[in-house]
Amino acid sequence: MSPAFLATNLAAALLLPPLNLLLLAFTGLWLLKRRQALGKALIASSLVLLWLLSTPVVADRLLGMLDPVPRPITGAQADAIVILSGGIYAHSLEYGGDSVNQFTLERMRYGAWLARRVEKPVLVTGGAPQSGIPEARLMRAVLEREFAVPVKWVEDRSLTTLENARFSAAILKQEGIRRIYLVSHSWHLKRATAEFERAGLVVIPAGTGYFCPGSILPLDWLPSPKALLKSHLAMHEGIGLLWYRILNQFGEHA
Repeated sequence: MSPAFLATNLAAALLLPPLNLLLLAFTGLWLLKRRQALGKALIASSLVLLWLLSTPVVADRLLGMLDPVPRPITGAQADAIVILSGGIYAHSLEYGGDSVNQFTLERMRYGAWLARRVEKPVLVTGGAPQSGIPEARLMRAVLEREFAVPVKWVEDRSLTTLENARFSAAILKQEGIRRIYLVSHSWHLKRATAEFERAGLVVIPAGTGYFCPGSILPLDWLPSPKALLKSHLAMHEGIGLLWYRILNQFGEHA
């Protein structure tokens, strides 16, 4: 596991639920004897925020705020399909080793469907932040063996979305390709699209997992682990957007 990956994930854990809310509550407990009113307020705030972020009615809308406007996709808009990795399923017993995780699989499924529809070559991108087999190589194996979709290019060095964009753009530009369909989860596309465009590519966002609002039901106010994960993802993307904006403001890239 690379030190940068470890540091990034440690910082994310401290800033994101549920750990950030637990730290808020523990701070309140620590202050109870010194500043009782403030301590109680912090504890109450942590509980209320944990409840709200764990409810589908809040979590779905937080994640949905990141969705770009869906655009009709045709085969004439771009010349290649780029599918972003979303993590691995490490040491899987049923597959006898590392495989793609749920997020990567969802992106690959849509990427395979899109590849058949528009008949454009595919690039997969993702390195090995936790060491082992790079995510892009696992993606190629699954796409070709299980989805019967050929992969033309494999970018297997990147450890971040920013590097996904930089390294993929370098490969595609050598092939004379500057217009791409970018496949990822809809909530990740805002950040990913900005980085690929900054790398010099014209991007047609091709998202999967869009939030489809409907009627709010009473059960939507009940906390659930699934809703808390969605809030976690939404806040992670929000922090990522802010961090990349700061990096680009000062002309630096990590």
